[in-house]
Amino acid sequence: MAEVFVRPLEPADCADAADAWWASRLAAAPALPEPVHTLEEVRGWFADVLLPDAQTWVALDGDRIVAVLTLDGDDLDQLYVVPEFAGQGIGSMLVELAKDLRPGGLALWTFQANKAAQRFYAAHGFTEVRRTDGAGNEEKAPDVRMVWGSHPEA
Repeated sequence: MAEVFVRPLEPADCADAADAWWASRLAAAPALPEPVHTLEEVRGWFADVLLPDAQTWVALDGDRIVAVLTLDGDDLDQLYVVPEFAGQGIGSMLVELAKDLRPGGLALWTFQANKAAQRFYAAHGFTEVRRTDGAGNEEKAPDVRMVWGSHPEA
């Protein structure tokens, strides 16, 4: 695994964290649908929503943000690792952090087309509890709800 340092998102991180999210998201195509917002809108979302309203952490290699984790209540809302750092255990480390922070259980959504994410989360103890046609997400793409631990949806 790359030697990374994990810390909470800080105001000065928002643009770089959004850029990491963006790069990871685009690299996962076609398993993930195209973002419905521009990069500038995503940067604003990090600064105006994720920073004040959620718990967001960044993983850094030196001073470069290489991964982002966001918890929104008991939802693992965002987990993205930049492509060149994928497969090095950073995502697993962030999932373990999320579990430590939410020992009562976690839930998440992933797209049905994102089989790699489903395998990743299953390997970390998450189980599928339902599938939808995607009508409830911005991308309108079919998705999967997964839970871990004693989450109420389990």
